[in-house]
Amino acid sequence: METSYVMEVDGAYRITDSRVSLDSVVYDFLSGLSPESIADNYETLTLEQVYGAIIYYLAHRTEVDAHLRRNRAKFDALRLQARSDHPLLYQKLEAVQEVPS
Repeated sequence: METSYVMEVDGAYRITDSRVSLDSVVYDFLSGLSPESIADNYETLTLEQVYGAIIYYLAHRTEVDAHLRRNRAKFDALRLQARSDHPLLYQKLEAVQEVPS
């Protein structure tokens, strides 16, 4: 019996029967976390689901990497738009970051 560990819904990859994105698991995996550590980070995922997600990623690496790049580009565009729409807020945030502790 074959189990599906990843599903695509409205252009987003999710771990089946969870709200956890494949993106989250992949970024943790690419950062060097072990499957056991990743499972510890997401209490709703089993170790089997984590391994299944990693196997899915490795089997569909080109497709998933392209998806991750598209999402990064969207995030970067939204970040720039937010800075443009709210310059005073970002000036205040930067001023707070510059204050020595």
